[in-house]
Amino acid sequence: MSKDVSRNKLLWIAGLGWLFDAMDVGMLSFIIAALQKEWNLTAEQMGWIGSINSIGMAVGALVFGLLADRIGRKQVFIITLLLFSIGSGLSALATTLTVFLILRFFIGMGLGGELPVASTLVSESVAAHERGKVVVLLESFWAGGWLLAALISFFVIPAYGWQMALILGAVPALYAIYLRLNLPDSKKFMATKTERRSVWKNIADVWAKPYAKQTTMLWILWFSVVFSYYGMFLWLPSVMVMKGFSLIKSFEYVLIMTLAQLPGYFSVAWLIERIGRKAVLIIYLTGTALSAYFFGNADSAAALMTFGALLSFFNLGAWGALYAYTPEQYPTAIRATGAGMAASFGRIGGILGPLLVGYLVAQKVSITMIFAIFCIAIFIGALAVLFLGKETKQQELA
Repeated sequence: MSKDVSRNKLLWIAGLGWLFDAMDVGMLSFIIAALQKEWNLTAEQMGWIGSINSIGMAVGALVFGLLADRIGRKQVFIITLLLFSIGSGLSALATTLTVFLILRFFIGMGLGGELPVASTLVSESVAAHERGKVVVLLESFWAGGWLLAALISFFVIPAYGWQMALILGAVPALYAIYLRLNLPDSKKFMATKTERRSVWKNIADVWAKPYAKQTTMLWILWFSVVFSYYGMFLWLPSVMVMKGFSLIKSFEYVLIMTLAQLPGYFSVAWLIERIGRKAVLIIYLTGTALSAYFFGNADSAAALMTFGALLSFFNLGAWGALYAYTPEQYPTAIRATGAGMAASFGRIGGILGPLLVGYLVAQKVSITMIFAIFCIAIFIGALAVLFLGKETKQQELA
């Protein structure tokens, strides 16, 4: 019983930080809209707010992934959330775009560093037979954060301003940091702590012969998932307007999309220990690709909502499996480095995806064609798992 309590405690402490991270990302699109009116921002300046966040995430995933294999998962777990919380709180005081962008970079670093390190810590702290399920449940806190973001954006921003929304995200995150101070570090990391390995050695080992195949698979998979997720989801409300459905309020749409994420996560949590990581990833990536294709071709409100919800269900389910699968590819000594490098490479896709959509829309490329590109990108990720991936279900971590 005590083992269950400690497992559940770890899940809640890690999950709370994940929830506040998601809340911040979810509120960002609403905050950008508020800033556009307040600071008279151009479309390019608005685009930079999203891009600088992704650049920060790419840097954070790499730097903190490397650091977690040097100083420990717990220390980085605290540092990343501290960086995120302070950055978010300070950005409520920003009065110029330049200051806001600098702070968004640091918030992105904290967020980008936290996610792969949190999944690594949880992976190393949970028994093999339920490791995948617990990491997917950790990922499901992301949907809770988006739900809170939608509610805060609807009720708080119009009445109290975007600054209050940012403070509401930062203050509870400080409580999550307090909870983490009493969390033990991963026993697996502590057992290898005596090995003083250099950062460069760890980077080289990720691409060494024993791990080169899974590293190649992970980098393709991460890039295709992040590229398509940010390319599609940041543009979804705009796409609906372009298709002539301006009556559909963005708040209601975000709410329906977010609710569809939860069964996506929970179904993967149920399946991942039964049919394995590879099968789950291939099924949910294929579902994402087909949903993207049909969403791009939808010409009625009912079809858009149906395929939009399916897109959310399959895509976020795939995200859950991705976070469970990634740390399992490497031994403890280079686990956080490998996970951080894969996530960092994926974040490049998060920068390119939204920019590509903006460019193609400006070139009058049809929404159908744009979503067909995402459909192909996701299929490439599924093929990488099929041909290069190995099954890690219930395997003890080295």
